[in-house]
Parts: sequence; C-alpha cells; structure tokens
Amino acid sequence: MECPPSAPPTRQSDRFGVYEAALARLEEEGLIYPAFESRAEISRAVIAREMAGNWPRDPDGVPIFPFRRQEISDAERARRREAGEPHVMRLDMARAVARVGTIYWQEAQGNPLGRPIPVTADPLGWGDVVLARKDAPASYHLAVVLDDAAEGISHVIRGKDLFQATSIHRLLQELLGLPAPVFHHHRLILDIDGRKLSKSSGARSLATFRTTGATPDDIRRLIHLPPRGGKAEPDTAETQTS
Repeated sequence: MECPPSAPPTRQSDRFGVYEAALARLEEEGLIYPAFESRAEISRAVIAREMAGNWPRDPDGVPIFPFRRQEISDAERARRREAGEPHVMRLDMARAVARVGTIYWQEAQGNPLGRPIPVTADPLGWGDVVLARKDAPASYHLAVVLDDAAEGISHVIRGKDLFQATSIHRLLQELLGLPAPVFHHHRLILDIDGRKLSKSSGARSLATFRTTGATPDDIRRLIHLPPRGGKAEPDTAETQTS
C-alpha cells in the first residue's frame, strides 16, 4: 500500500529477555503461576462442567480455563516445574484484578484522532489467560504491551476484533507500570460470507494482488475505500469484498 515504515520493525525474537524479565516480575509478585493441565485435560474438564450446567466462555467464544490455582499448592507446582513437567504460565486473573481495581482505556471515536471516551475494562471475563508457553516465551497479550511501550506508541490502531482483548492489555500495562496509549478499533474488511479476511480462511494476500499488477488504488477500490487523497467513508459499518 506504499506506506513506508518510520523505523525498522521490532523482532520479538530479539526481545525474549525483555519478556522473561516481565514474567519474572509478575511471578515474584505472585500474579502468575505454572499450569500443568494438558489440552486434553482442559477439554474433558470443560465438557464435564458444561454437562453439569452452562460454563462461561471468554469474549472470543473459548471456554474459560476450568481449573483453579488453589487446586494445587504452590509448593507442588514448584516441585513439578523443577522436575521439568510441561507447563504454561497463566495470569491469576482474580488476584491481578484485585491488585489494580477498576481500570479504563481511552477509545478514539470515529477515527484514530477522534475524541477519546473512557471504556471500562473487564479482564475477569477472560479467565486465567496464558502469558507464556514452552514454545512461545510470551503470548501476544504480553508481547504487544511490552513492545508498544518500548516503541513509545501513543495511539494503537487495530481491528475491532481486538476490542475486548484491550481489557487484558490494560491490565498488564497497569501491573507492569507501562504507559496507556489511546486505542482506536476500526471496522473490519469482510468476505462475502461476513467473515474477516485471514490466511486461515484462504483470503488472497497483498502479495498475490501485486503479482497480478494491482496498484494500491486498485485494492482500495476492491474493498470500497476511496483512492489515496480521497474522502474517507464514515467508520460505521463493515466493508465487504468477494
């Protein structure tokens, strides 16, 4: 789209030490814990709880983690971790929320520079989210708040499919003493079936369009956006494309 970056991209593989330091701080404060339940164990527990009644799901529709930190003592968790058992690091959501109390974020209305209004965060609705795995030193939630802070990001502009996840990000910013940017969650470009465009759904990439000789304005017309320098449409509805 001919939007040159103002600085080289941040590579998460170069920042593992930063993520590990943040995790160590959260663990020292008793806000995260090693969880050893496998995906199969989690699935069985969710099924059992759903059979007994409704089990809550997070804003993305995924069942809330069905185990409690108190079910295994900290000493037992430490022993199993020392023994090398596979585990992930989860945020103790109840304890974290109790630490910071009610928090908000500033959501810019209409466009990224629009008047921001406060939105009350609700991180409890996500349950004890994963912040790190063996094969991923930091989850998206942890990495994004640390990277944004390191780069001095003042305005976060992203799709509205991440609107609810902002509750997690604001919580982590408070816990780690990071600045809170202004957020703007824009409408999504959807396919003809109303699904967001993604690689997993087979949507064509910009690289594919380039190989066919498409120009930036060709792509903008395809998704019903004005040409560069043209008048933008109100940010009130989804844009669809086939």
